[in-house]
Amino acid sequence: MGSIVFGNLLWISVQPLIRMFLCVACGFGITKAGLLPAVASRGMAQVIMNVTTPCLMLSTIIPSFHSSNIAELGPLLIIAVIYMLIGITLSWIVKQLFWVPHRFRHGILMAGGWANAGDIPISVALSVTASAPFKGTDDENLAVGYIAVFLLVFYVTLFPLGAYRLIIMDFDGPDLDNDRVKERLSAKHSNILSRLTVGFVCLRRIFLFSHSPVRELHTEVGQNSTGGKEPPHATSTHEDSVTACYKPPEQEEIGVSTSTNEELPASPSFTSIQPGPVLTDEAQKVSTTTTSLPDSLAGHVAVTHVHWFNKFIGLTWRFFRSAMTPPSLSIIFSFTIAIIPPLKALFVAGVPGTHIPSAPDGQPPLALIMKTSTFLGSASSPMGLILLGSALARLSIPRNQWSSLPLCAIGSVAIGRLVVMPVLGILICQQFTRFGLIDPSDNVLRFVCILVSGLPSATTQVFLTQVYSGTGNAEHLAAFLIPQYIIMFISMTAITTLTLDILFG
Repeated sequence: MGSIVFGNLLWISVQPLIRMFLCVACGFGITKAGLLPAVASRGMAQVIMNVTTPCLMLSTIIPSFHSSNIAELGPLLIIAVIYMLIGITLSWIVKQLFWVPHRFRHGILMAGGWANAGDIPISVALSVTASAPFKGTDDENLAVGYIAVFLLVFYVTLFPLGAYRLIIMDFDGPDLDNDRVKERLSAKHSNILSRLTVGFVCLRRIFLFSHSPVRELHTEVGQNSTGGKEPPHATSTHEDSVTACYKPPEQEEIGVSTSTNEELPASPSFTSIQPGPVLTDEAQKVSTTTTSLPDSLAGHVAVTHVHWFNKFIGLTWRFFRSAMTPPSLSIIFSFTIAIIPPLKALFVAGVPGTHIPSAPDGQPPLALIMKTSTFLGSASSPMGLILLGSALARLSIPRNQWSSLPLCAIGSVAIGRLVVMPVLGILICQQFTRFGLIDPSDNVLRFVCILVSGLPSATTQVFLTQVYSGTGNAEHLAAFLIPQYIIMFISMTAITTLTLDILFG
C-alpha cells in the first residue's frame, strides 16, 4: 500500500516537470533553429513583464485572498527574506573557498540570492494544486497568490533596492586573468591559515600555562616572601605569553618602547582655565551661532546639509520610480482590493457583507476585467517557460573551455541552491509550523514555502548581464546556470514528492 501511495505522489510530482520541460524545450528548439531571434525574445520579455504577469497576479490574488488569510503575508515575507539571505551567504562561502572569474565576483552573490521565483514555481504549483489531494481552482489561485509575495520581494530588492548593481560592479575596472585570480585566492588562504595558526599557538600557550604549577603567593599582592615590595617589572609568565601573542604589529616593526618608566608628556591642567562671563540662554544661542564657527565653515556646513538632503530626496525618488513596475503595482493593488470587501465585490461575486448592484448579465460590475485578466494571465507561464528555453539556448560554452572553468564553484553553487537550500527550507517551514507562524492546516502555504526553497538561479540575471557587460555575452553566468537547470528536473521532482509526503503522508 505504501508503494502505491508513493507511486501516486511521484506521478503527481513528475507530471508538472514533464510539462515544464516540454515548454522549455520548445523555446530551446525554435531558438536554435533561428526562429526566435534575440529581438523577438526581448519583445516577449516585455509582454510578460508588462502584460501577462500583472494580469495573472490580478486574476489570482483578488479572488483567493480576504481579511481572514491576509495575515499569511507576514510569514511569507519573512521566509522570502530568509531564503535570500541564506542564498547570498552560501554563495559568499563558495566565493571564499573556490576561485571565481573576476567578471563574476559579485554576480555569484546574485546567482545565490535571487532565484527564479516566477515561471517555474507557478507552473509547478498550478499543476500540482489542480488535482487531489488539493482542492482545484481555489488552491490554484491561492498558490499563485502566495508565490506573488516572493515575486514582490524579488522585484523590490532587485531594482528599487539596487541589487542589479552587483552586475555593474563586475564589469567595473580592468579585467584579471584566471591565473591572477587564483594567485590572489591562494595568498588569501595562506594569510588566513597563518592567522589561525598563530591564534592556535596562543591558545595552546594559555591552556598549558593554566594547567602548569604556579608559585603561590601567601602574602598580600605586591609583596615577596620576605615582606618586601615586588619591583614593578616583575610580572606574571601568563601575562608575558599573552603579550607576546598579541603584541601590536606596529611595535614589532618600528620598535616602539613600551617601558612603564618612560616619562609621559604632562597633561593640561584644567585649573588654569579661567571662567568667562556667565551668559543667559539667549546670549549663548547667539554666541554659538555667531562666534563658534567662521562664516566660511558655517556656509560649508549649510551646503553639506543641503547636499545630503537633495541626495536623500533623489534616492527616495529613484526608489519609488523603480518600484512603479507593472508587476509590483499589480501585486500591491491586488492585495489592497482583496482585503477591502466593497472593492473586492466590484470584481468577484459572493463577497459576504456587501451588496453591489450587478451588471446587466448578473455579474459584478468589473467582472469583465477579471475575465480579461484571467485570459491574458493564462499565457504568462507558458510564455515564460518558452523564454527560459530561449535564454538557455543562447548560453553556450565551447567544449574546449570546460577544463578552464571554476568547476568547484559551479558545483558548489548548484548543490547549495538545489540541495542545501531545500533541506534548510523544509527545516525552516517545519519550525515555523511548530511555532505557529504558519497555519498547520494551510497545506497550500506550506507547499509553496518549501517549493520555492529549491529553485535555480533567476534567468533575469542573463538579461542584465548581457546589458551591462558591454559585449552582450554572459559566458561566466552560463557555466553556472546550465548545470542548475539540468539538475532541476531531478531535484524538484524529489522536493515535490517529499513535500507531498510531509503534508499528506
